[in-house]
Amino acid sequence: MSLSEEYLSGDDLHPIDMVESLAADHDWEFDRVTPDQIAMAVEGQWRTYALTLAWSAQDETLRLICTFEMEPPLHRMGELYDVLNRCNDMVWTGCFTYWTEQKLMVWRYGLTLAGGQMANIEQIDTLISDAVLASERFYPAFQLVSWAEKTPADAMKVAIAEAYGRA
Repeated sequence: MSLSEEYLSGDDLHPIDMVESLAADHDWEFDRVTPDQIAMAVEGQWRTYALTLAWSAQDETLRLICTFEMEPPLHRMGELYDVLNRCNDMVWTGCFTYWTEQKLMVWRYGLTLAGGQMANIEQIDTLISDAVLASERFYPAFQLVSWAEKTPADAMKVAIAEAYGRA
């Protein structure tokens, strides 16, 4: 049985209900912040990532942000922004940004479900997986640029190659 077959019997399931179910199935720590928002922690190889998913009925978008703390030296910010651009050139389903005031590296994505479309559980699972995989893939490059004073071009050489298929 596919993940989505479990949800076919329900009427118009809220996307955050599906996220909550996924979080419980994966044994991720989570908190249903509001009826339209959930926050969770997902353990990666490099660190634990904080993910927040929020549903906006107004613009029919499921928003995801995946964050991790990062406080690079001020003199390396130019290089960090350069490597961010290089990373974003290599991905299609989201983007990185750095929130200076919060000292957070952020992966963000918005799944637009205009016209009353519904997300399915596989889409949401992929959305979360993509966020963690992108963070894992480029984390070493961010660290090398920030702390080992590598050039952005050299740091990108160690970015984990994109994997194909499923484990």
